[in-house]
Amino acid sequence: MLMEADGQQGTELGSVSVGIDGEDEDVAAERRTVGRVSETGDSEHVIIVRGLRKVFPSTGGYPKKVAVKDLYMTVRKGEVFGLLGPNGAGKTTAVNMLVGYTTPTSGSALVGGLNIRKSMHLIYDMMGVCPQQNLLWDTLTAAEHLEFYGRLKGLSGDGLKTAVVAALKSVRLFGGDTGKKLVKAYSGGMRRRLSVAISLIGDPSVAYLDEPSTGLDIAARRNLWNTVKRAREGKAIILTTHSMQEAEVLCDRVGFIVNGSLVAIGNPRSLISRHGGYLIFTLTTTKACINTAKEQVSQKLTRNARLAYEVSRTLIFELPTAEVKISEVFFFAENVKSQIQVIDWAVTSATLEQVFMKVVAKAGITAEALH
Repeated sequence: MLMEADGQQGTELGSVSVGIDGEDEDVAAERRTVGRVSETGDSEHVIIVRGLRKVFPSTGGYPKKVAVKDLYMTVRKGEVFGLLGPNGAGKTTAVNMLVGYTTPTSGSALVGGLNIRKSMHLIYDMMGVCPQQNLLWDTLTAAEHLEFYGRLKGLSGDGLKTAVVAALKSVRLFGGDTGKKLVKAYSGGMRRRLSVAISLIGDPSVAYLDEPSTGLDIAARRNLWNTVKRAREGKAIILTTHSMQEAEVLCDRVGFIVNGSLVAIGNPRSLISRHGGYLIFTLTTTKACINTAKEQVSQKLTRNARLAYEVSRTLIFELPTAEVKISEVFFFAENVKSQIQVIDWAVTSATLEQVFMKVVAKAGITAEALH
């Protein structure tokens, strides 16, 4: 059993089961990692989640809801870990258990060596949170918000003043009198940037950013990404997002959560390689040529071509990279013009978003639920 940082014996977290039928091998490997670092007390793994489960009881005639199912994962110091999933997948519920907003039904987690079931009062001192909904006071300025939260983190005097100015500058709320304006005068994007600044003031060792870029324009979003990149050193950061681009830019590793379960985990490149070992070939033709186009792809490129989508006159195929080279697709696209009318075509490698959609589709999640 682990010893908590305060010298008290932590709650026993129980044994880790592996080899669950149908479980992704990377998810199983993460489960084994949890078991190993739980036993050794590896200080590099700042967050260790072991079997977290949350069940909301039935109410108002609705059945009970299993929001998070036995979640196992770790986050290392200096790592940004992205939790991705459709709406209602359990991302925010998982974060809410880690930050103390809701109590787990079973399982537990260690944050900085402290058990969330018995030492949240100590964990609060080492963590920062940017919740999904801004928790701000309209009658305070941005600077006053940061001063308040800075004091909660133990800052005072010149150190507090310096931290407030740095935080305002990091999210571009320092120029002119912006930091001195009441928050009620702020736009939605400015409020979001302030929430991120609050989560990072005091240099916490753990930060939870729940959809931090919601409502931001492109320029503000990129500035936020730079802020997170600068802040990651020495911290363990958990980020939830609907933006696959954001996940690819910021996250060292990501985990896909579907229906409360972790179904895939790894760095973005490895996930694309493992789950997306295919080229995306998009072909737009006439209605009369649709069937011929399908036949030509199967006969001339590979019989293992998979028709992923068919929208109007546009066909989108997945071509296994083990069987088809990108140069062969170029050759095919030019030569097939003698058989069908080609209005447009394109070929790309699989993206994280396409891999994500493929993984969640296996669970029967519709495209409408992803946004």
